Amino acid sequence: MIAEPSKVSPKDARELSRQFFDRLTSLEEGTHEFQYVRNTLIEMNLSLVRYAAARFRSRSNNEMEDIVQVGTIGLIKAIDRFELSRQVEFTSFAVPYIVGEIKRFFRDTSWAVHVPRRLQEARVELAKATEELRSRLGRTPTTRELSELMCLTEEEVIEARKASNGYTSSSLDAALSSDAGAEGETVLADVIGSDDPGLELVDDLSSLAPLIAELDERERKIIHMRYVEERTQAEIGEELGISQMHVSRLISRMLRRLRAGLLDPAVA
Repeated sequence: MIAEPSKVSPKDARELSRQFFDRLTSLEEGTHEFQYVRNTLIEMNLSLVRYAAARFRSRSNNEMEDIVQVGTIGLIKAIDRFELSRQVEFTSFAVPYIVGEIKRFFRDTSWAVHVPRRLQEARVELAKATEELRSRLGRTPTTRELSELMCLTEEEVIEARKASNGYTSSSLDAALSSDAGAEGETVLADVIGSDDPGLELVDDLSSLAPLIAELDERERKIIHMRYVEERTQAEIGEELGISQMHVSRLISRMLRRLRAGLLDPAVA
């Protein structure tokens, strides 16, 4: 038992990591002892994250906090994928994972529009929680599982996901090509302009609103959870205390009713 793993020196961490990785292979995933060994490996090797983050020291203090957090995700990935049989030092194996995760963070979080700081931070925490649960559960975690781990409401988790839309953007005046024989260069705005087929749905949406209003409270709730919150049928079933198959039948029945009402108002 190591009292304070985060205070172990890098030299000692290299030797202890070999012992802990060897111990990890004999433990059953999900057990308390497995989690202790895995968490100890993470804390002992946080110096690797700080080492990798130092390459980006020109960033602001706020960004450095995010960099360290994201780098920790890379460290966790490296720990979960490392095998002693590789005959390679863990430090050599882990650093590329850590740096790669940090670079991916820069690529994916260059906010092109203003996003509140709390949502930027929530997105980083969401990435860490998703990776943690995916490793632990062996599948993509649900919104509810993420909200429980992050101590946030499901609405806040969904909001953090939507905040990811504030990524990098391109200017409409960005040049796509430059042909010396042409009169001028082609810009992005020249090729993306087109009629929006979504505009044709405006009348349908106007007609759909009163049809949805005629649904009972539970049906409207199901529609909202499925198509607004984008929750799975399994999550909806868990929320309502019914089976996924029952949810599927209810949704199919409601969609048939709404479709019929749009095509023939007399049916509704």
